Amino acid sequence: MDTLSDLVSEMYRLIDAAREQQILLRAFGGLAIYAHSQSDSRFFHRDSPDVDLIVPRREWKKLEEFFQHRGYTPNKQFNLLNGLHRQIYYEELTGRRIDILVGDFEMCHKLPMEDRLYIDPVTIPLAELLLSKAQIVQLNRKDAFDIISLLLNNDLGNEQEGKIGLDRIAHLCAHNWGLYKTTSINLKRVEDLLLAEDLKLSHKERELVLRRIRKIMSVLGSMPKSVTWKMRNLLGTRVRWYAEVEEVDQ
Repeated sequence: MDTLSDLVSEMYRLIDAAREQQILLRAFGGLAIYAHSQSDSRFFHRDSPDVDLIVPRREWKKLEEFFQHRGYTPNKQFNLLNGLHRQIYYEELTGRRIDILVGDFEMCHKLPMEDRLYIDPVTIPLAELLLSKAQIVQLNRKDAFDIISLLLNNDLGNEQEGKIGLDRIAHLCAHNWGLYKTTSINLKRVEDLLLAEDLKLSHKERELVLRRIRKIMSVLGSMPKSVTWKMRNLLGTRVRWYAEVEEVDQ
């Protein structure tokens, strides 16, 4: 199985190769968070050799040839059924899996991405990277650690200055009550985790992450809400507010 350095190197290799082929390929998931965590691997624990990527919808037809030329085998059945939205490729020798979203990020909640993939040269923007973890309804410990790592190593503010875009987070949550709800629940879960356990953080580091979590929660609480948002809020969690995510066997 690949080491962490192997996976990170492969992520960069594929993105650079795609750029040469004029394919706009960007990373999300744990490797993307690691890339924005100043090589701080305290919270990075992976059991599966996956690389998560996303491309604009207009480029979905280029993927099979691109990955086959780089030693990957397509999951033919899955890609035939889902190729317009998601594709999977394998490298048989290492067991590495490339999981690609096509177009918008759509898991438990949707994050519009078509006009956002130019902001960072390697990954999706930091705001969406944070939300891609915070939108997971069944948040596990690994995902919580990813959120902690991202908030520990990246300030909140203007994304043009390389920070996690607070305005973008507020905008997306103001237009999607479900995303707002799941994000709020998960930020509270991460806050509780930080308060309850010794996570190999110094007091200063823990307080920094807590302060950033509370700043996001404050912005979400004070952001303007539309009439549609308020009406959906009246229904609350009595009506399911998220999509079920299909798990794909290795």
